[in-house]
Amino acid sequence: MMKRYLSIATLLLAVFACGEKNDPVVPTPTPTAPTSITLSQNAFSVPQAGETLSLDISAPARPKVQGMPSWITYQDGTFKDYKMTVKLVVAANDTYDSRTAELTVSAAGASSLKVTVSQEAKEKDPTPPDPTPGTNDAWAMAARLGLGWNMGNQFDGYFNGSWAGDKEGYPDEGVWQADGAKAATQATFDGVKRAGFTSVRIPVSWLKMIGPAPEYKIDETWLNRVYEVVDYAHNAGLNVIVNTHHDENHGEDNDYQWLDIKNAANNAALNAQIKEKIHAVWTQIATKFKDCGDWLILESFNELNDGEWGWSEAFRANPTKQCNILNEWNQVFVNAVRATGGENATRWLGVPTYAANPEYEKYFTMPTDPAGKMMLAVHYYDPSDYTIGEAQYSDWGHTGAADKKAPNGDEVQLRSVFSNLCTKYVDKNVPVYLGEFGCSMRSKSDTRAWRFYLYYMEYVVKAAKTYGLPCYLWDNGALGNGQEHHGYINHGTGGYIGNSKEVIDLMVKAWFTDAAGYTLDTVYQSAPKF
Repeated sequence: MMKRYLSIATLLLAVFACGEKNDPVVPTPTPTAPTSITLSQNAFSVPQAGETLSLDISAPARPKVQGMPSWITYQDGTFKDYKMTVKLVVAANDTYDSRTAELTVSAAGASSLKVTVSQEAKEKDPTPPDPTPGTNDAWAMAARLGLGWNMGNQFDGYFNGSWAGDKEGYPDEGVWQADGAKAATQATFDGVKRAGFTSVRIPVSWLKMIGPAPEYKIDETWLNRVYEVVDYAHNAGLNVIVNTHHDENHGEDNDYQWLDIKNAANNAALNAQIKEKIHAVWTQIATKFKDCGDWLILESFNELNDGEWGWSEAFRANPTKQCNILNEWNQVFVNAVRATGGENATRWLGVPTYAANPEYEKYFTMPTDPAGKMMLAVHYYDPSDYTIGEAQYSDWGHTGAADKKAPNGDEVQLRSVFSNLCTKYVDKNVPVYLGEFGCSMRSKSDTRAWRFYLYYMEYVVKAAKTYGLPCYLWDNGALGNGQEHHGYINHGTGGYIGNSKEVIDLMVKAWFTDAAGYTLDTVYQSAPKF
């Protein structure tokens, strides 16, 4: 009974307490019905890729939205307190004409209103100019260089880390290859040519093969071996690019990755010293190759950046600071090569943007060149979360599932990047090439991932051909599947690796097939559907 008395007492205290704090209840006013329709927006402008629009409507009665074309899907909303929000799902415009729809919003007791939805057209593919020699060197170079292959992690590999010992900082052929060192042979490049490639890029690290100042003499054995391999490629009938590759310093704490753009941007004396070394190194490389014909292209650098790939606070605060250093270094490269004479006086030279990222082309200045034969070099691995990152999504492109693909970097983004390069450079007679592109190999047993992987590779190459951008597949010889596995051609024998023939054949088709029924649009329409 005591518990019952306590419960009643507690209840009475609560009631009294509530009575002391109780305020008058103010009823919620009933909304007044509007006499007309009000819209949050009367006109929408939608990109070609499509978009979901929200339209807020206030009306005296439940409104109707009419006049919907087939390319807009209407999603009704809840009408409450004389207000309603509806969704208009606008599909991608796969035609080359812009389009406009005029919708009517009506409600009983009010005059109707119009809503206009306008959508951009699909961008037309560029039309290559007259192929007559001299008409446009950029489109001519695209046709000549075609589809290229990178001998990655071969001459650009070097001893680094705790296992390197006294070899730390020395480049070595094949040291980064998965199954140990394997020397490149004539058969290597014969196989590359037979597979359908027309050009090769041979990345080369120089590092501790460069002697001390002031001569900065390059080790002759290393330079001679690079020359020998370049000659193999030429004998196979391939165009060749040679560069300085991992000499750039990406924030590493060592003294041999000497292209230190981060510190050079803040230290004039260091910048002057690096420029002297660039001049000396490229004078020697160019002299070695001065008698090679115009099948050889020399490329200044690879992916110069401060270690954060354009995302560091210092870079974002002032992008031009480091980019201007690269512009200076590219000019030193051109001056050094041209001064050696011979074929170097007129051969084509390639220079990259910051991090070889096409986004940073806006900070790039083309070097002054007396021969007027400069090429812009960029790389394309977008979206990185799909191609080389840890996420390794299974899907890519407009047919991919939203939860199975990277949140950006579909076909629209790719075409935007390539279109900008074509319009700003290629159409203005300045060649541009994708010095690297690729995507980590997917397992063929995973049907979904494999099909999207094939689609990505085909679409990139077909788009590159469409926009006049010769492109070089990154091949690091890494076997298997997953992050940073890009093995296609055996670097020692020239044979195919794993399932690489299927994807190489598809890329060869994408570049060299010009049939009317096989275009970038038809590739797009054939994207995987699951």
